[in-house]
Amino acid sequence: MSQPAGPNLSPIPPIPSDAAQPGDEQLIAAANAGDAAAFAQLYLRYRDGVVRLAMRFTGNADDALDVLQDVFAYFLGKFPGFELTASLTTFFYPAVKNLSLALLRKKHRRIGGEEMLACQAAPAALQGGASRAELAAVITSLAPAMREVVLMRFVDAMSLEQIAQALTIPLGTVKSRLHNALQMLRGDAKLANYFLEK
Repeated sequence: MSQPAGPNLSPIPPIPSDAAQPGDEQLIAAANAGDAAAFAQLYLRYRDGVVRLAMRFTGNADDALDVLQDVFAYFLGKFPGFELTASLTTFFYPAVKNLSLALLRKKHRRIGGEEMLACQAAPAALQGGASRAELAAVITSLAPAMREVVLMRFVDAMSLEQIAQALTIPLGTVKSRLHNALQMLRGDAKLANYFLEK
């Protein structure tokens, strides 16, 4: 039995993908022109990453939210006239770091390695071996400059060039710090498999 002919329906239009969303450059241009909605979109796009990074520095959710507010107040103060010379992730990193450390200095607190990692989801690599505490202990044994580069590279997934821009250091210095840190991490038998050379 044949089906009765129905109306000629066009297919459901696809849901817009992220590619349809305006890029950071477009939003910044709009914010420079006074478009508050464009700034709000930038806030929504980057707030979670800023909070996660602030948590790593402060070890405290309330402090991280204070840093979020300070970072975006600082960012808002750059408009109109803000020029994007690198990715916004690279722009935000030093602001989050400096404001977090300033907050900690005010509170006379220090962060331990376990607290720095507690806010992050456990890396998939930890499922079969080393515990978060073991990873934290080894990472906190690194010199602060090496630890920072390791966390930026593997937790924040920043490129070496972005790390160099965010820390305002030469690319060669980033590579050297990362290389030395990875050599030390590979020296720990429990973690060696997670930091293999690729």
